[in-house]
Amino acid sequence: IAKGELNNMTRLVLVNAIYFKGTWDEPFMKTSTYDGQFWLNKSITKPVKMMSQDSFFPLGFIPEVSCQVLELPYKGKELSMLILLPERTDDDTIGLEQLEKHLTYEKFMEWTHPGKMHTCKVDVNLPRFRLEETYELNEVLTRMGVVDAFAASKCDFSGMSSNKELFLSKVSHKAFVEVNEEGTEAAAATGISIMLCCAGPVFRADHPFLFFIRHNPTMSVLFAGRFCSPE
Repeated sequence: IAKGELNNMTRLVLVNAIYFKGTWDEPFMKTSTYDGQFWLNKSITKPVKMMSQDSFFPLGFIPEVSCQVLELPYKGKELSMLILLPERTDDDTIGLEQLEKHLTYEKFMEWTHPGKMHTCKVDVNLPRFRLEETYELNEVLTRMGVVDAFAASKCDFSGMSSNKELFLSKVSHKAFVEVNEEGTEAAAATGISIMLCCAGPVFRADHPFLFFIRHNPTMSVLFAGRFCSPE
């Protein structure tokens, strides 16, 4: 909870937190990290530290959205990072907008299913990155139908407090993800065919992509994010 979030009218604070720190099953060698360029669009780039390794990983291609799918397992292989990298296009969206337009939970489960991917030797180039964002969710929750909880005259929190004047004033969500050579650190509060990869494919994440951290036994997504620009 950030400084200044609470005041003398605050009566109740609900906090939900999750933390994850994972080590790659195949760590990147720091000596292989190089200075690269990350394309924000077709004409603008930013410098970035690009990690690289040539190893065996599950890889697939989604023709429907012209997108590569790479799985980077964490040690023990119970968890994996999945990266959806659209092909670069001639317009400024570089394919990410098209991918997000088609992405649903059902599509994600289908596109990233282990049976749809093929393990092969891949030349992986991935930015070292760190993301930290705070989101105010009042408007989002209201659009989803959570209305009465924000209205002092309508809300009912009698199940958790005898104070009948309680109502939601603010809902905040903060997320943090860091990806480096050793692995990933993350925290948060609050009819298709996949083409088999050919020999020696290259996965170069030098333009915007989506990433997900998945619990493999349950196929549950624990974290999800979009990387569009280096710091």
